[in-house]
Amino acid sequence: MTYHVLVSDNVHQAALDVLKNAGDAFHVTAPGQMSRAEVLAAIPDADALIIRSATKADAELLSASTRLKIIARAGVGVDNVDVARASEMGIAVVNTPDGNTIATAEHAFGLMLALARHIPQGHHSLQNGNWDRKSFVGVELRGKTLGIIGFGRIGRAIAKRAVAFEMHVIAYDPYIPTDIAADLGVTMVSLDDLYARSDFITLHSLITDETRGMINKATIAKMKPGVRIINAARGALINEADLAEALKSGHVAGAALDVYAEEPPPADHPLIGLPNVIDTPHLAASTDDAQIAVAVEAAHLVVDALLKGEYKNVVNAQVLAQR
Repeated sequence: MTYHVLVSDNVHQAALDVLKNAGDAFHVTAPGQMSRAEVLAAIPDADALIIRSATKADAELLSASTRLKIIARAGVGVDNVDVARASEMGIAVVNTPDGNTIATAEHAFGLMLALARHIPQGHHSLQNGNWDRKSFVGVELRGKTLGIIGFGRIGRAIAKRAVAFEMHVIAYDPYIPTDIAADLGVTMVSLDDLYARSDFITLHSLITDETRGMINKATIAKMKPGVRIINAARGALINEADLAEALKSGHVAGAALDVYAEEPPPADHPLIGLPNVIDTPHLAASTDDAQIAVAVEAAHLVVDALLKGEYKNVVNAQVLAQR
């Protein structure tokens, strides 16, 4: 049997080579970035779909498929996949959580350094012909307390780097055993304790009913004055209007953000343009290394699933019990 694999977003050639090296088992359609109409036209004959973030595998698209068995997301988040509809149809949704861990951790840590030392603001000032040192006096990371919310792969990678910078690291994650944190020199604490003790807070949680909007007026009030917040996870973790007010009042000294509740953010976004905010356009996983790694991993997931019946990194595992 020959399986039709539809690759509707741009992926690295190394991923396509994985599929081609499987020989006659796969017919691969990978013309580059496909339009919505092109994907809808091609999806009925596809057994597997490999996507990044541009393709929206929503209910309409999934309902147009007749043979689809697996959707592989070259990346961690599956926000652009209607997982509930896929589950109803018995389609496995898999992701690639390992490939962009280091890229995301490094970007988040870079944002923290830039926030502590006003690096973008100093650069912009000098580019405009100013020699202003007094306005950009920063703080050191050494000796400061970093609170990590979400202690999965990325959170742990951040912790390793923070410990090397001689920071005191605390973390909150109700699903991670305390011994894992202890092995890294990290103390697990309650969320309220983390809010109260942290000089810097970095977010690495998934979006759930409990975490959506978790940084808000009430929780910011629990934080020490002068706290700095970094978010390279999901924009919806933050109530953006509440954070903007706290930044204007000075209770939050600064924020560095790579993600937004709506992307791209609207022109009147409350957190873009503030002098104590650093904004980047969702760049955390945007390294050549990470993009190759997640694409290759997604291709291997498809090969293993269709040729060996081995399904890994399945986010809707209940579909496997239906087979």
